[in-house]
Amino acid sequence: MTLDELAIGTKGRIQKVNGEGELRCRLLDMGLIPGTEVLITKVAPMGDPIELHIRGYELTIRIDDARQIEVSALPQG
Repeated sequence: MTLDELAIGTKGRIQKVNGEGELRCRLLDMGLIPGTEVLITKVAPMGDPIELHIRGYELTIRIDDARQIEVSALPQG
């Protein structure tokens, strides 16, 4: 599953960051590193962008970028 498929309030763990070149480097520089937990906090009214809570801060990314990040959903609770 990819990051854009997680529902609001759902936690996931990053498994892999796809993409090439500058896009992949930019995602990694923002802290989207395999093994990191993310929480989907908000989705814009039209569905793009989405806001994540990651490593103690809020990060907003585009849906196209979120589709490059493979995650596994974590159990609730």
